[in-house]
Amino acid sequence: MNELERCLANPGEPPFDRDRLLERLRARASAEGLLDVAYAELDSPLGRLLVAVTPRGLVRIAYQDEDAVLDELSRALSPRLLRAPERTDQVRRELDAYFAGERRTFDLALDWSLIRGFAQKVLRATARVPFGQVTTYGSVAAEAGSPRAARAAGNALGSNPIPIVVPCHRVLHAGGGLGGYAGGLDRKRYLLELEGTPPPRRR
Repeated sequence: MNELERCLANPGEPPFDRDRLLERLRARASAEGLLDVAYAELDSPLGRLLVAVTPRGLVRIAYQDEDAVLDELSRALSPRLLRAPERTDQVRRELDAYFAGERRTFDLALDWSLIRGFAQKVLRATARVPFGQVTTYGSVAAEAGSPRAARAAGNALGSNPIPIVVPCHRVLHAGGGLGGYAGGLDRKRYLLELEGTPPPRRR
């Protein structure tokens, strides 16, 4: 009889330790290869972020509502998903260092499973834009093999599942305007200012 079963069979006993049970569940799921997606939260200057990893690497950073993101991950990747902060430690440490101005590059494996085709090519090109530099939608489209597909590149960047680490904030309009950003333009300005590239004030 496990701890939960004992508690249910003897309601007069002290309540079971929920956190300890969850920790054992995470450890068991991980050891038996049953944990496909691990996630945790991170407080940042941009607000609360959700980060998710798979055995392949970082798969998601989200500004959005946690329930919606977890539902997306469950449907797109696997329902075997658990809150397991220890599995996301490296991601959270590197993001903390980035926001503190102590890191310019990320040493993280990336899982590209949530995006495919031309969109993935655009994001891979975007991932190569160095800290402190900016590029344009047309340039990343050209890097992805379709120089005339700036609008499609913009759509791909708008659905970037790994913002910040895949730095779509470094992509601007050819005329210097900010363009768009799934996290909102205030966040895009903040990231550009953090990297020492003061953004334009117009779209």
